Amino acid sequence: MEMKIRARSRFMQVLALLAFSMLVWAYAQLEWGLPQGVRRAVLQVRGSIVTEGGAVLARSVGDRRVYPNGALAGQLLGMMGTERGLEGLENAYDAQLSAGQNVTLTIDPAIQAAAEDELKKGVLAHDAEYASLVALDVRTGKVLAAASYPPFDPNHWRDYNDAARRNRPFLDRFEPGSTIKGLVVAAALQEGLTSPGTLYDTPMSRRVGGRFGSTIHDAVPHPKALTTQQVLRYSSNVGMSHVVEHFPNERLRRYLTSYGFGQDVELTGLPSASGTLQPLRRWDDLVRTTNAFGQGMSSTTLQLAAAYNALANDGLYVSPQLVVGEPQGERREVISPQTARTIRTLLHNVIRDGIPTQAGIKGFDLAGKTGTAQVVIDGRYSSSIYDSTFAGFFPADRPRITLAVMVHGAKENYHGSMLAAPIYRDVAAAVLSKWAALPSPEHE
Repeated sequence: MEMKIRARSRFMQVLALLAFSMLVWAYAQLEWGLPQGVRRAVLQVRGSIVTEGGAVLARSVGDRRVYPNGALAGQLLGMMGTERGLEGLENAYDAQLSAGQNVTLTIDPAIQAAAEDELKKGVLAHDAEYASLVALDVRTGKVLAAASYPPFDPNHWRDYNDAARRNRPFLDRFEPGSTIKGLVVAAALQEGLTSPGTLYDTPMSRRVGGRFGSTIHDAVPHPKALTTQQVLRYSSNVGMSHVVEHFPNERLRRYLTSYGFGQDVELTGLPSASGTLQPLRRWDDLVRTTNAFGQGMSSTTLQLAAAYNALANDGLYVSPQLVVGEPQGERREVISPQTARTIRTLLHNVIRDGIPTQAGIKGFDLAGKTGTAQVVIDGRYSSSIYDSTFAGFFPADRPRITLAVMVHGAKENYHGSMLAAPIYRDVAAAVLSKWAALPSPEHE
């Protein structure tokens, strides 16, 4: 009888040791790497990233995380590690995706693809370093495209460096240059400080700020006197110095903050940078003037698109939205609907009368403004590195889409009219084709 008890005791000890060993093994696998079977189970339950139209941008197939469209929106999506999302939406929504819930984006795959294609063409043709583009739905603020170049394919994420994975439309800061002129003229119109036909004396250079000021220059030859409309057409810095000459510093800065500059972007989903505005205590005649043509301040492509979207949306600023169902930020009136209609006409005329081939499409009314900004290197403006920008919307009379483009470091034909404007034009053409829009007979 005693032998049987001892044998049973040894058996129970072995069984307990076996159970303990299995627990230790399971814990070790959780700490140091999941075995294929467990990893497959984790991935199989993980939710997909989809668009409102039903396109699948990320899903799990067996023990693999698959991105069916390759590099499309790669920087937005990020990538999946062994157990969790590492970057982008895969990381930001890891808890929701791990629970088997889908994440739905506002992205339109066709517009995203067109944006990425046109950025690629522009960067390669002009020997640039990188570029970004944001497209917004005017009324809702939905992000229809947030494109970066160079591309990033999360299916093979280990083959890319940090720069390629960077979500440039939301994170890269740059001086927006002359694109700001459209926004500042709108503010001056709202304040009654100018009108489309107000005439200014505009030599090619002018000293601003008195004894301790600086001389500003114009790059494009133009008549000796320009109206406000022509100030935008010829992108005259001297003309802008007149437009804002009697604009109180505090009031102009308040307009820029209302457009979203110097503020955090109220966007739930992914991190986004804040552009900069100098504090009001540093504003003087020179700072006010340089800010009026986009120098001495910074923006992201997302912020620039959201600001121009206020002009397109009858003066109403709408916070961008990327993930469906997430709370949206503030809506606020920046300028009146009447002023918004006036500036839309002026910006349409900028393209029609100034750069019809670079930024226009025959038979359609497009509106917008170029920018070319020197890049600050080691505290000084470079004479060889530029950011090419464009911001606009279409159709000009009743806008549906707002676009902002930024291309950095082009070595050939870097001016906004030569580089960023054609990208805007070609993406707009792709969208109009998607809509099956017909040209207006009176514009043919």
